[in-house]
Amino acid sequence: MLRSVILAASRSSQVERLVATAPLTRDVVRRFVAGTGTDDALRATRELVADGLTVTLDNLGEDTVTPDQATATRDEYLALLEALAAAGLTPAAEVSVKLSALGQRFDEQLAYDNVRAICAAADQAGTTVTLDMEDHTTTDATLDTLVKLRKDHPSTGAVLQAYLRRTESDCRELAGVGSRVRLCKGAYAEPESVAYQSAREVDKSYVRCLNVLMSGAGYPMLATHDPRLIAIGEDRARWFDRGPDEFEFQMLYGIRPEEQARLAGEGYTVRTYLPYGEDWYGYLMRRLAERPANLVFFGRALASRK
Repeated sequence: MLRSVILAASRSSQVERLVATAPLTRDVVRRFVAGTGTDDALRATRELVADGLTVTLDNLGEDTVTPDQATATRDEYLALLEALAAAGLTPAAEVSVKLSALGQRFDEQLAYDNVRAICAAADQAGTTVTLDMEDHTTTDATLDTLVKLRKDHPSTGAVLQAYLRRTESDCRELAGVGSRVRLCKGAYAEPESVAYQSAREVDKSYVRCLNVLMSGAGYPMLATHDPRLIAIGEDRARWFDRGPDEFEFQMLYGIRPEEQARLAGEGYTVRTYLPYGEDWYGYLMRRLAERPANLVFFGRALASRK
């Protein structure tokens, strides 16, 4: 029921105006989203890089339903990459791209052409691209696209979600030399047939996947805010004799900033996932609807800066 309420709210312009203008909810938006435009993204990126962090930027928008929308998203990324390079923010800043925003749901070839153009622009800017992962129905198509992109753009990053039962096997496939893999828990509502349902099962899967990536020849990117998993990541790095430049931690913008600073201060690479764009409201509401428990998560993040 709560999920239905949140989704209904996500379609309400009145609720959106309330969220954007009410003091408390406005602070939530500013805490977790850089802003609506490229200038906002550049400002936040400069601040994070000045603090010793690296960044991956996500131009928000997943509900692309027309070729014109997909093309507009591509063009925004091209402009963003040019601006990042001009500002001297690459290679510290890269970009994260959702194939659904580039037309994957209605035209896979269009999506591929669009993301290939973004990868070429990233090369020109001196940085790279990571393909975000979405719900399980798109996993195979996204990984197929990754394989094709890596022929010309080998640094293109992948994202794997530990709550999917298939992910340990995918980690073994993607743990090769030069392979950048972001490992996250996963946030979409998935059926038990394809995904672990309990937090304990997901955590155990995360650790198994982490071990596969850390023992491989690739470049693991550990996306988690969980203190226990972060500690395990530090321990596994020592166990597998990985230096600070041979893996990284990743966290969302606005979540545990003091922990991000601590890890960076200890010499680790820490990358902040920085969302921005006109679809900030949809982004927040979808994250809450996918897992209503995220309401508690975001509430705790507001209450604590650690």
